[in-house]
Amino acid sequence: MSANLLYAYPPLEAGTLVKRYKRFFADIQLTSGETITAHCPNTGPMTGICTPGSSVQVSRSNNPKRKLAYTWEMIQVNEKQPTWVGVNTALPNRAVKLALEKQIFSELAPRYDSIRPEVRYGNEKSRVDFLLTSSEGKPPIYLEVKSTTWWQGDVALFPDTVTTRGQKHLRELMGMLPDAKAVILYFINRGDCTHFAPGDRADSHYGELLREAIERGVEVLPYRFEITPQGVRFLGLAEFLPQQPE
Repeated sequence: MSANLLYAYPPLEAGTLVKRYKRFFADIQLTSGETITAHCPNTGPMTGICTPGSSVQVSRSNNPKRKLAYTWEMIQVNEKQPTWVGVNTALPNRAVKLALEKQIFSELAPRYDSIRPEVRYGNEKSRVDFLLTSSEGKPPIYLEVKSTTWWQGDVALFPDTVTTRGQKHLRELMGMLPDAKAVILYFINRGDCTHFAPGDRADSHYGELLREAIERGVEVLPYRFEITPQGVRFLGLAEFLPQQPE
C-alpha cells in the first residue's frame, strides 16, 4: 500500500455508466466493449452523481456464490473539475476503521485505545458503528459514520433524501449524553468539497435534529477524503456550516 493511501483498492476495471435501475443494479460498458451488470452498493438516490455516460470503476469478485461478480465502486463527476466520487457505501466504515487503528484522526486519537465495531446501544435497537474506549478512565465514545456524496458548490451535504434511520441515530447519540461522549463522523466521499452542512432541503427534520444534537454536546467531525482508482486518501477536517447555504 502506498504510504499516502489510507485504503488501497484491489485492481479495478474502467467503464462507462449505461444506467442504474432497481436501486441495486447498474449496467456498465467496460473499456473492452463488454456490457456487464454490477451490484450498486448504494440504496440512496445518489443525487447528482448518477449520470449515464460518466466514467466509472468497478471491482470484480472471484466468489462463485455471488450473483453479480462486479461491484460499482466510484463514478467521475465533472462539475468543477474531474472528481471521483465513492459509490460503495460499505467502504467508509472500512476506511474509518483503518484510520482509527492508525489513530489518524487527531480530534479522537488521544481519547481511546480500544475499538469495537457494531455495538448495540440506545433505546431504539440500534448498533453504533464504533465504540471507542480508554483504559485510562476516559469516557467511552459512541461514533456513528455517515457517507456523503451530495454537494452544493464546495459544500458536502447529508442527507440527500429523508432518512428516518439517520434521524434515529441522532436521537440515540443524544441519549448517550452526558455519561459518554457522542460523535458523528461525516465521510465526505469526494475530494472537491472543503465545507460540510446538513442537507436541510432534502430532510429539514434531520437538520433540526443535528443542530439540537450539537447544542446538547454531540460532536460533529466532517472529514474529507480523496477518492482515486488507486485508493482513498485522508485530507483532513472540513469546515462545518450549521445550515445548508441558500
